[in-house]
Amino acid sequence: METKNTNQQTNFSDNNPQPNTDFKGVWESIKQFLHELLDIRKDTDKKGTIEDIKGNISMKGHTAWVLVFSILIASIGLNVSSTAVVIGAMLISPLMGPILGVGLSIGINDIDTLKRSLINLGVMVGLSLATSFFFFLIPIFRNETPELLARTAPDVRDVFIAIAGGLALIIALSRRSKQTNTIAGVAIATALMPPLCTAGYGLATWNLSYFGGAMFLFTINTIFIALATFVIVKFLRFPMLKYINSAKRKRIARTASTVALLVFSGSIYLFFNLFQENQFRQSAQNLINDIKESGVSIIDEVDKNINYSDRSIQIFVYGNKLDQEQIEKWNSKLPDYGLIDTKLLVQQGADDSDLRSEVQNLSDLYIQNQKIISSRDETVKEKEDKIKLLTAQLSKYEASEIPFIQVSKEAQINYNGLSHLSYAKLVHTNFNTIDTITVFNAKWYDTVPNITNQQLLLQKWLKTRLNLDTLQLNNN
Repeated sequence: METKNTNQQTNFSDNNPQPNTDFKGVWESIKQFLHELLDIRKDTDKKGTIEDIKGNISMKGHTAWVLVFSILIASIGLNVSSTAVVIGAMLISPLMGPILGVGLSIGINDIDTLKRSLINLGVMVGLSLATSFFFFLIPIFRNETPELLARTAPDVRDVFIAIAGGLALIIALSRRSKQTNTIAGVAIATALMPPLCTAGYGLATWNLSYFGGAMFLFTINTIFIALATFVIVKFLRFPMLKYINSAKRKRIARTASTVALLVFSGSIYLFFNLFQENQFRQSAQNLINDIKESGVSIIDEVDKNINYSDRSIQIFVYGNKLDQEQIEKWNSKLPDYGLIDTKLLVQQGADDSDLRSEVQNLSDLYIQNQKIISSRDETVKEKEDKIKLLTAQLSKYEASEIPFIQVSKEAQINYNGLSHLSYAKLVHTNFNTIDTITVFNAKWYDTVPNITNQQLLLQKWLKTRLNLDTLQLNNN
């Protein structure tokens, strides 16, 4: 028995590593699945991608005219604040070519392609600015629309859009079967054209802040799209350009690396600054919201009141003023919002009690007038209802009334011996019911033969003429 137990224990110990083996097998399966799901190297056409990007760098001939007209369409779309028109212009614009060329050339150490890309990028920017500038020089097209104002300042989210869009674009281009819908979608998402059109608007209206903000936004998009292209080119290990002259190859490689390092460093710097500014604005808005929730009335809230460069927040208080103690309290809370070294500037008028009293009086007067108007409406409605009732009763009376003049004339024509005719309504009761009887009184000439017969004929005629079931005719 002891031997048997020992064997069982030994067998149990031998089978113990089995769960670890199963776990490793599952983990390897998951890794293989994820590798097949996310691997982009397998279906990459490196040679075709390089040729496609190089072929779309040039900004001359047909491409230049397509660019001009697409910029013109985008400018019109911004002027009428039509998102659909702007999207249509972005779909036909050839702006991506030189930008992708910059990222590719740095990634494969192709200094000639880099020069060509930078030159064509400059031509592209120049043509775009000139087209939008001349369009917005026309006075009727100088309105500041929401679509224009949305492109006057960059946001940290624009950086993420540019990075994600650039990565999606170069990955889509590197496939053996190109995804044109992805390329079109990236052109819309990264929105390179609207900032250039807005910059042209800033030049045309001599608003240098609009020009600088829009060009800054375009520059950010351009740098991060090129940077994303460079990263994917390096990740997919595109073949480096080889030079016969070893010294030249090293010099070009060093130049390309330096340019890549500068672009990367500049990108990180831009991203950090935008992130800091976005965080500052969000914290400032949280502070303003808390001040408003405490019962302080703040008016004239605009973006320029939050100044990141000066580290200042300006608010305009209306109504109950903040005393010095309250202002100091809110200033002391600035570090709690992450607003260190920030100034809270509170602008409030002198004593505005008279103004607030006048506003209150106007409000009271408005309420009283509304009550008077409401009461008057009720009176008018009562009178209208009474008029409707009387009108209905009058119509009913007129419907029951006999056209005596017309009937008397017709009776005189039909009965020559009739000398007088009178009419009245006789109200009769038997103390159980009340009836209204139509009564006619007729008087005949003495020369009329058989008056009784004429009386009966007249009574029948009157009943028929007046459509009455009961009618009394008396002979006077």
